[in-house]
Amino acid sequence: MEFTELVDYPSTPGVLTEWLPVPADPDGTGTENWFADPRPSSFVQAARLREAADHTGPGKESWLGTAFEISGRLDEAAFERTLKVWIDRHEALRSHAAVNRDSGTLTRQTLDEGQVAVRSLCHGHVASAAEVLDRVQSLFDRATSPLSWPAYAFATVAAPDERSFTVYFAADHAIIDGLTIVLISNAIAALYREQRGGQQAGLIPVGSYLDYGVREREDAADLGDDDPVVRAWRHALDRNDGHLPRFPLELGDRPAEAVPQGSLSTWVLDPDSADAFGVACRKVGHSFFAGALACLGLVGAELTDADRFETVTPMHTRHDPYAASSVGWYVGVGPIGFDVRGARSFTELAGRAAEQVTAAKVCSRVPFDRVCEVLGRGARPRFVVSYMDIRFAPSASRWREWKARALRSKQYSHDVYIWINRTPEGVNIAARYPDTDIATDNVNRYLDRLRTLMEEVVRTGSCRVGEPSESRSKVITAQ
Repeated sequence: MEFTELVDYPSTPGVLTEWLPVPADPDGTGTENWFADPRPSSFVQAARLREAADHTGPGKESWLGTAFEISGRLDEAAFERTLKVWIDRHEALRSHAAVNRDSGTLTRQTLDEGQVAVRSLCHGHVASAAEVLDRVQSLFDRATSPLSWPAYAFATVAAPDERSFTVYFAADHAIIDGLTIVLISNAIAALYREQRGGQQAGLIPVGSYLDYGVREREDAADLGDDDPVVRAWRHALDRNDGHLPRFPLELGDRPAEAVPQGSLSTWVLDPDSADAFGVACRKVGHSFFAGALACLGLVGAELTDADRFETVTPMHTRHDPYAASSVGWYVGVGPIGFDVRGARSFTELAGRAAEQVTAAKVCSRVPFDRVCEVLGRGARPRFVVSYMDIRFAPSASRWREWKARALRSKQYSHDVYIWINRTPEGVNIAARYPDTDIATDNVNRYLDRLRTLMEEVVRTGSCRVGEPSESRSKVITAQ
């Protein structure tokens, strides 16, 4: 499954319909049955809500989404029932936290199961794929603000020949994460089959993200200045002059006006090559991710003569079985930093990376925003490397058939995010970066070299360490 912007999805013309949740009104009285909910937001959700309250200009959107096909004619009544059942499963989709713009405090209201209806708005036949994407993009940008409910929306595009229809979904990041997105196509497709009289969906029970937020705050309440996690983050910040690590190559000056970031998505290893890379890593006692980080460290050293590799990595916090398929933002972050110079082999470098992955897992269990409270200072990630192995997600083997893809909104920041996803189709690497000539050239060069090193590990079980690269002379710098 690729992770791209909506504009890159292979859309088709068809009948476009919006599907929007609304509070149910079973008695026709106009009453909305919200109840005051004392449960607090998770740290990361609260931070996103306050950020949204302060930000009204370009880039205020921060949604994640997905698109996929379902075969056969769109049965509107069955699809409406499908969405209501899915929303009932996930309490995060039936809850809204409001931000007081003056105090920054949050209050929450929630709807019980059965208290959400779904309204459809048909726009008729849209004749071009480009117009479909423009309209869906507009819907998602305006309908996913976390400052109002719902912060999510669906759309369908039914093919004229009725052979299939495409489902589009997006939600603000405050209520959803990347793993949630990976799970949606299976859940919606299974529920839709069930609603049409087919086999039961067989989805596993899920817990509530709202309950998770309560436990998270209870667990982090006594975090102290001498906690090992706090010390690890303090060290990472001190090494970078009070900031989090930056991308090792130059990105050019930040544009004077807010402009969308550039992006790319590329397949670097096919399934057999991905297996071979994983075997090479396991033979030296380390994980696929540790091996990929070792290669990234070598790339930085070759292209910039850097002695260390540093980044921030997100990791899931779905440690409770009931969170496994729950909708929510179950993600923490941890710092990664290891010396590259002095390593005598790929094995040694992968070992250094593996130690950092283990340490980052410990850090990710403590919300970074809580750590910042203890430290009395904050920082934004500037260079992020994410890894997910999603080969065994439900229905992963059918993603190609379904044209399933993970989507993200446009971003306007001056940072670099890299996603390494291992899928049934191989390894996909996606990235977003500042829309400057320097950043575009350097990020592409950086990832091209990463591909080369990973391919070398596939061929030989290792890669050269400590040798300069001809690519260094090609790195673009600001004049």
